[in-house]
Amino acid sequence: MMWLSHKGVRTVLFQSLLVLLLVAVVYIAGVNIVQNLAAVGIHIDYGFLGRQAGFDVNESLIDYDAGRSYGRALWVGVLNTLALSAVCIVGATVLGTVMGMLRTSQNWLGSTLAYVYVEVMRNLPKLLILLTLYILTINQLPPVRQAVDILGVFHLSNRAFYFPALIWQPHMHSVLIALLVTVLLLFVYRRFVIHHQQKTGQRWPIFWPGLALLCLVWWLSSLLFNVHYVFEIPRLQGFDFSGGGRISVQFLVLALALSVYHGGQVAELVRGGIQSVSKGQEEAARSSGLTYLQVMRLVVLPQALRVIIPSMGNQYLNITKNTSIGLAVGFSDLVSVMNTAINQTFRPIELMSIAALIYLSICLVVTLLINLYNRRMRLEKA
Repeated sequence: MMWLSHKGVRTVLFQSLLVLLLVAVVYIAGVNIVQNLAAVGIHIDYGFLGRQAGFDVNESLIDYDAGRSYGRALWVGVLNTLALSAVCIVGATVLGTVMGMLRTSQNWLGSTLAYVYVEVMRNLPKLLILLTLYILTINQLPPVRQAVDILGVFHLSNRAFYFPALIWQPHMHSVLIALLVTVLLLFVYRRFVIHHQQKTGQRWPIFWPGLALLCLVWWLSSLLFNVHYVFEIPRLQGFDFSGGGRISVQFLVLALALSVYHGGQVAELVRGGIQSVSKGQEEAARSSGLTYLQVMRLVVLPQALRVIIPSMGNQYLNITKNTSIGLAVGFSDLVSVMNTAINQTFRPIELMSIAALIYLSICLVVTLLINLYNRRMRLEKA
């Protein structure tokens, strides 16, 4: 038994035993649930996913109607959840970064406003914020027939925001592929520029040449594939607008509520990250003639990111999971579609297990991306 004295062997052995124990517990619990349900005449079956759903959703990024399957309806909920999560993550990050910078600024008014904002957001329930914004929005916006007209092509009502939508045409995917290849080449060029700067101290421009190259590739590929860009304008017909694109009021209110709420949490993370950077570095940068914004962008924030990123990942996970409160205002996210399907199929275990697996998968992907970025920003040990 001398091999047990080796630390690496013991580590692998104990971790393997723990994994086996967890698998055994999950297996026993699963068998117990199946047997208990079978005793009362209930059998776990996922075959209903192919049956006709029979209910509609208020918003969908893909083609869907009541005649589609339950599986299709769940996929609509997943895409809505992903879209809402992405918008809220961007909104909370931008708002939180601005407020976090204001909290550490020397401007009394800006610092005080940021402080009040952070304290209010940290001490109010997000559901209360959502319902307040939703009620105010519904009461203030006009009905569809009296929708606010913006430039003749945009319309806003208490039902949705309507806007012109691009009509997809043949060969547009070729233009999109050309743009994606260009973006990848720009990433390679950026790495080369950084490497060149580290060796010689000379920095070549990235943003404007990259933007010019993207515009040139888009124009040339559009000419090459004879692609014409036509937009469909929304028109009032009957009791609603037809044509064009639309974003429901529920989505807009949810995006605003979650961005504002989590922006307060992000602002505190940004404040802590900024204050972790030595004050002498900021003073040295200001003495060299840089403005406050330049100091933050070039000196402070790049160093503060190493402190901010790990905790920011938790906020992104919370945002993703908190999209489920859309059920309170009738937004067709994954939880809303799941609840409707449960009421019709009486398959709570199957549908809840699918929803749990989907949320787990989304959160694991977000965690992986945050960890990869955190590893890239981490300082190398000497």
